[in-house]
Amino acid sequence: MRESLVSIGRVVTFLSPRRWKASNGPRTCASSSRPCSATCASLTDHASYLSNKITFVLDAMLGVVNLEQNNIIKLFSVMAVVLMPPTLIASIYGMNFKVMPELEWVHGYPDGAGR
Repeated sequence: MRESLVSIGRVVTFLSPRRWKASNGPRTCASSSRPCSATCASLTDHASYLSNKITFVLDAMLGVVNLEQNNIIKLFSVMAVVLMPPTLIASIYGMNFKVMPELEWVHGYPDGAGR
């Protein structure tokens, strides 16, 4: 939108009264160029305002997303710490040891031989 307004502003400047006073061209372009120039300037200012507002909202949403991601990562970190001791125990007892006292117990681990 700003690029279009810059182009329109250049056309209006080209058709400004100073250029048309030197020649005997149509007076209608010269008489209406001043309000058009003011309108282009005000529209450019409004486009800049809207662009700044959109940038602010985008930055705010990125901040909210960042906070949500931080909370999720915090939860994963706590869960990893909580589940670390059971994982350690499971990894030690999950190995294929020949000598494990629990294998000989009546209510111990099944050894796969049906005992």
